[in-house]
Amino acid sequence: MTDIEHPDTFHGLPVLTLPLPGEDGSEPVTLPEAGSVAWRLDCAWEGPAFPGRWQHFLDTVDPAGVRALLIGPWWPDDYTSFAPVAELIVSDAARFPALRALFLADVVGEECEVSWLEMSDITALVDAFPRLEELVVRGGGDAVPEEEKLRLRPVRHPALKSLRFESGGLPGHVVRAIGASELPALERLEFWFGASWYGGDATVEDMRPVLSGGAFPRLRHLGLQNSEIQDEIATAVASAPVVAQLESLSLSMGTLSDTGALALLGGQPLTHLTSLDLHHHYLTDPVMARIREMCVREGVHVDLDEADHWDPEDDEPRYVAVSE
Repeated sequence: MTDIEHPDTFHGLPVLTLPLPGEDGSEPVTLPEAGSVAWRLDCAWEGPAFPGRWQHFLDTVDPAGVRALLIGPWWPDDYTSFAPVAELIVSDAARFPALRALFLADVVGEECEVSWLEMSDITALVDAFPRLEELVVRGGGDAVPEEEKLRLRPVRHPALKSLRFESGGLPGHVVRAIGASELPALERLEFWFGASWYGGDATVEDMRPVLSGGAFPRLRHLGLQNSEIQDEIATAVASAPVVAQLESLSLSMGTLSDTGALALLGGQPLTHLTSLDLHHHYLTDPVMARIREMCVREGVHVDLDEADHWDPEDDEPRYVAVSE
């Protein structure tokens, strides 16, 4: 799972994994104030299943003060669906009036591959926290039964400013649902589309509402990343109205080749951007040089790391950074 790891900070707060209840007679751990850290719940390998861990959290930390919450592995043994976890959190949502950031499935490869995460419909979770400002959702893929795949219906959310989907195979219907949502405060949006082998079937047409610029007028950062159709995306972005309102753009982690990069260079100006992230790509040295020259000349920070050699004459496949 390239590029996926547990964050040290979330929503500007240090992440603290809630300690297990003391079972050895030792002195209880002194915990910080509820709003001073981002709380992470982790059921992997030991301790109670999620309902028990959740109740321990409610009994130990004042939920009214919690500002940021990360849900790590929710299974102590075999992988299970996220649906009961979502239902439990929704049932107690009123106890978290200060919650502003939520990370669903803070799970790394050693715990479960991203495409194996048994997710669910997360619409009710989004609706349950109308003051939420940041949402990260990890998971999505074809390696799980249909009823345990990531799902989302269009929502209206007045406060959400930052939204990121990290997936090895993001379903197109999730992208369409976001495009059909009312998110008037949204400033940052990132999609990791993943591979078709793992259910990543989003198309450029699914992205049209976002690319139009009309859906999210306050959007300043857009990430259309980790895609097998990165050239098609870059070509669409080259003339997309949304670019004019952006401060930063990421087309990284995917299969970008000279075809997509030349479309970007020949399209609308990117000189108003502060940063352009293209890392993990398949560009040739001459095209990279042209991009660097443009960015240096205009003061745009560019990331062209993780270049991978690719010869189209050999008909070799190109790979996204995160799939399984």
